[in-house]
Amino acid sequence: MKLLLDSTRCQGYGLCREPAPELIDLDEWGYAQVLVSHVPAEGAGVAEEAVAACPNSALRLVK
Repeated sequence: MKLLLDSTRCQGYGLCREPAPELIDLDEWGYAQVLVSHVPAEGAGVAEEAVAACPNSALRLVK
């Protein structure tokens, strides 16, 4: 599974980082950065939570 970020949609709310700090970090302005694009099977749940937490649909999972 791959975690993708559309940086043009990110508004810097940081809600995606809360459920998945091992997958997503925030830059110095508060915008999301994907740390691990290939999500291992055991990380799928937190990746899905991060995608659901984004109010602007900037994150998505691709299988």
